[in-house]
Amino acid sequence: MEQKRKLTTAEKASYGIGAVGKDMMYMLSASWVFYYFQDIMGASAIVLGIISMVARVFDAFNDPIMGVIVAKTKTKWGKFRPWLLIGTITNAIVLVVMFSAPPTLDAAGLAVYAAVTYILWGVTYTMMDIPYWSMIPAFTEGGKEREGLTTLARSCAGVGSALVSIFTVMVVAALGNKFAPAGSNAYEIERVGFKYAAWIVAILFVVCIVITCINVKEKSSVEMKTASVGDMFKALVANDQAMTVVITIVLINTALYVTSNLVIYFFKYDLGGTSWKGNYTLFNTVGGGVQILAMMLLYPALRKLFNLNNIKIFTHGICASIVGYLILLGMATAGLNTLPPFLLPGVIIMAVAGVNNVVVTVFLANTVDYGEWKNGHREESVIFSMQTFVVKLSSGIAILVTSIALQIFKLSKDTGAAAEANMDLSAGVDMATKVGLRMIMTLIPIACLAVAYVLFKKKYILTDEKIEEISAEIAEKKTAAN
Repeated sequence: MEQKRKLTTAEKASYGIGAVGKDMMYMLSASWVFYYFQDIMGASAIVLGIISMVARVFDAFNDPIMGVIVAKTKTKWGKFRPWLLIGTITNAIVLVVMFSAPPTLDAAGLAVYAAVTYILWGVTYTMMDIPYWSMIPAFTEGGKEREGLTTLARSCAGVGSALVSIFTVMVVAALGNKFAPAGSNAYEIERVGFKYAAWIVAILFVVCIVITCINVKEKSSVEMKTASVGDMFKALVANDQAMTVVITIVLINTALYVTSNLVIYFFKYDLGGTSWKGNYTLFNTVGGGVQILAMMLLYPALRKLFNLNNIKIFTHGICASIVGYLILLGMATAGLNTLPPFLLPGVIIMAVAGVNNVVVTVFLANTVDYGEWKNGHREESVIFSMQTFVVKLSSGIAILVTSIALQIFKLSKDTGAAAEANMDLSAGVDMATKVGLRMIMTLIPIACLAVAYVLFKKKYILTDEKIEEISAEIAEKKTAAN
């Protein structure tokens, strides 16, 4: 078999650049589409929650279908890059359309517009996401090279997510103030701002993926295994450790997404003030920066300098995150209304999230070895095909929770519709609503994390020693078979 050459620095950088653009695209949709349609356009929160869950169920069937299509593709450019490019361009177009909803639509029209564009966005994102991650075996050696590239891509994806989290509010405000008609209110300014911000992200996304497609070429005709919904279900049933890790990932991601979806409402309608956008941006800047540093520096330090195993890092991290949420709730309940104190719980929560991004990938990889040891066959493609769906499922659950909370507390476009730009929108919100928002934003994530902690501690058995033992037995069986 032909030996693959080592990846060049340019190839590694180009693949990482693709991840930056890809996750800028994902984060703008995952974190802002609900806010855009609900708080700016005035769509029903419950309707949006239902749309999100329907989209996630649809994804459960769409993802494996796309995997089969990619696997059967044969072109002179390979099987991955054509779909990576096609998916990127169509996804970029859909993103712009999604954030360009006509302001004249009535409630029913807006619901249909949101449903069609959001589901199309998910379909086209899957079209590029599956080939992006699946192409790694086609241009890397196994072992350290592959692990290193995967870690690089995950870190770059974190950078892309952080950039959107940090700059969206201020970029939207700047673009809205520049392009909105004179005399527009705060909501019209945001609507116009999001339209142009979507254009910027879409263009950057296409440029990043084009760089990847040009510089990263498939060096072998890799057979891509695909997984159906049935395959994924069977793999989970047969692999108790995979089941434990997948449920744990759903719980911790749901906790984080509930917070990320609601925190803008907290800054806008609770802390309030005329500088809420600047405060929210600074909060996300600190949190996003900490998340990236946690992936790149904190996790390696915990492993090498403090010699902690992944299980201790993960469980201690969950406990630290719960403490962060309790501090956040305590500060809000005490009536603190300035930004600096809230940076402390934000740093704790986002540092843990950054470390968890790395650790759960390691845990999922461990379950592949466990499954081979237990069942006699390796389900790597099936197990890892769950990652995209699990992230989408967590996002869908979080949006549903957010929609119910906002419906109960009647937080919507009408809450501050009478206020013009630069006025304190929190003045129109009663204390009961603020307290309810604080409780949902903190207690639901705490509950998710507590359940994740108990489940993981009780069910996960793949310690570093156990994995070494399993790997040795697998190697012995392969040697004996040969």
